[in-house]
Amino acid sequence: MNAAQTATTERATATDRAAATAAPKAPRRRRVDSAIPGQTPASPPWRAVKSLLLLICCLLVAVPFFSIIATSLAGTQQVNEAGGFVLWPDHPTVDAYRAILQGGLVSRALLVSVGVTAVGTALSLLSSVTLAYGLSRPGSFGHKPVLMTLLFSMLFAPGVIPSYLLIKQLHLINSYWSLILPTMVSAFNVIVLRSFFMSIPGELTDAARIDGANAAQILRRVVVPLSRAAIAVVGLFYAVSYWNAFFNAMLYMNESAKWPMQLVLRTYVVNNSAIGAGQASAAGSALPPSQALQAAILVLSIVPIVIVYPFLQRHLTKGVMIGAVKG
Repeated sequence: MNAAQTATTERATATDRAAATAAPKAPRRRRVDSAIPGQTPASPPWRAVKSLLLLICCLLVAVPFFSIIATSLAGTQQVNEAGGFVLWPDHPTVDAYRAILQGGLVSRALLVSVGVTAVGTALSLLSSVTLAYGLSRPGSFGHKPVLMTLLFSMLFAPGVIPSYLLIKQLHLINSYWSLILPTMVSAFNVIVLRSFFMSIPGELTDAARIDGANAAQILRRVVVPLSRAAIAVVGLFYAVSYWNAFFNAMLYMNESAKWPMQLVLRTYVVNNSAIGAGQASAAGSALPPSQALQAAILVLSIVPIVIVYPFLQRHLTKGVMIGAVKG
C-alpha cells in the first residue's frame, strides 16, 4: 500500500513538472526609472532637444539683462563703436552711475521710490490683513455688504478723471500720499488672504478665545504666524506694484524733485529725453553716452527688487498655491 502511494505521488510530481516546462514563461516586466509611476522616460534625443530649448529660453531672458549691465559699465568709445549695446565691456567704468547719481535727480527719485514702496507696502498689508480677517469670520459686522462692495470694485474701476478730481478735492496733488492712498487696498489680494484665513482650522481660534484672547490677539498671535507664506507673497505683490507705478506720479506730481524712479525711467528711457547740462556740471566732466545712462538707470530700477526677492523666495512657492485645485 505504501509502494502504491509512493508511485502515485511520483507520477503526479512528474506531471506537474511537464506542465510547468510546457507552459510559456511570463515576460519579465521592464524596469522603468521615472519620477512619475507608469510613465516611460523620454529617449536621449528628446531629452537633448528639451535641454536645448530650455537653454535657449534661459539665454533669451539672461542676455538682455547682461547686455544692459554691460552697456552701463562700458566706456564711451566702446558704446559708440557698438552702436548702443555692448555684450562685454572691455574696460569697465562706473562713469554712467556716477553721472546720474551726482546730478541729484536720480538719487532723489530712488529715495522717493524706496520710501513710497516701504510705507505703502506696510499700510497695504495692515489694511488688507485686517480686512481679510474680518471678512473671513462668519457673522462679523457688515460682512456681506463689505464683501459685495469689494467684489464690485474688481469689476468696475473708476476712471482717470473722477480719480483726479477726488485727489484734487482731498488736496493731495503734489503729495506723496497720492501715490499710496489710491492703490492702498487691492481687492484681489484681500480675496486671496480671506481664502487662506478661512482654511485655518476653527479649533485654533476657538481655543485662543477660550483662553481669553480677543479678536486682535487672535489675529496677531494665531492667524498671522500661520499665514506668513500668504502674507509674504501678497507683500511682494504690493511692493512690486508700488515700485513699478508711474502713472499716478505722472498725474499728481507737478514737481520733478518728487518724481519716483519709474517716472524718471520713463522720461529718460521711454521718451528718450536727454539729461540736462546740470548733470554734466555736477559730474565734473562730459556725460557718458545716452545709451550708457539709460542702461544705468534701468539697472538701478531693477536692483532693489532683485535684492528683496531672495528673502521671500522660500515663501513664494507655498504662497502662490493658495486656492489651487488639489488632486
